[in-house]
Amino acid sequence: MRYIKQHFLPLCLLLSIPLLNLIYEALNHGERGAQQLITTIDHNIPFLEIFVLPYLLWYAFIFVMLVIFCLFDRRIYYRTLLSFTTGMLVCYTVYFFFQTTVPRPEVINEGILTSLVLYVYGADQPFNCFPSIHVLSSYLMITAIRHSKLWTLKREIIISLISYSIILSTLFVKQHVVLDVVAGVLLGNLLFKLFYYLEPAMGTAFLKRFSKRKKATES
Repeated sequence: MRYIKQHFLPLCLLLSIPLLNLIYEALNHGERGAQQLITTIDHNIPFLEIFVLPYLLWYAFIFVMLVIFCLFDRRIYYRTLLSFTTGMLVCYTVYFFFQTTVPRPEVINEGILTSLVLYVYGADQPFNCFPSIHVLSSYLMITAIRHSKLWTLKREIIISLISYSIILSTLFVKQHVVLDVVAGVLLGNLLFKLFYYLEPAMGTAFLKRFSKRKKATES
């Protein structure tokens, strides 16, 4: 029972991500009029099917990283998950009031990579782009490991390589444009720092509330 309380219940907080994703699905259309944020740089970025692999790796990568943080560095887990879910809500608000779209290339090749790209395109409409949630969450993993007690140079390099490959994949698979990436990085950095500075105050408030409950129970 103690093990369940220690790990299982905090891990259940990960369910907040798929639950919030329901909002994404509701907003994933251009009925409100979608804008394009394409720049000259975007026109010069080629479409590379191979990058669909790190793009799809994102799903497992984020889940595994959050589980590891939960098991071995609970403080960073809460801060990172809170930054992620808050960032999702910020993105959804932007999607509602300022919907953007990215034109997709015509995919005519054959092979497994093409099939994977077509799967991505079929599962996700070309909206909900600015800021990029793929980028937001991937960049949070880099920031999290840098502040974690699990940090080693080797781990930071590995996580950074995976994260940056995912970030680049959003451009090469034509799911996002440069401004989406920049906004995702800035949002992730801002939220992580925000909760870093708010953490002492939040921790103090939690301890006071916990102490009151404990005293009430003992009496």
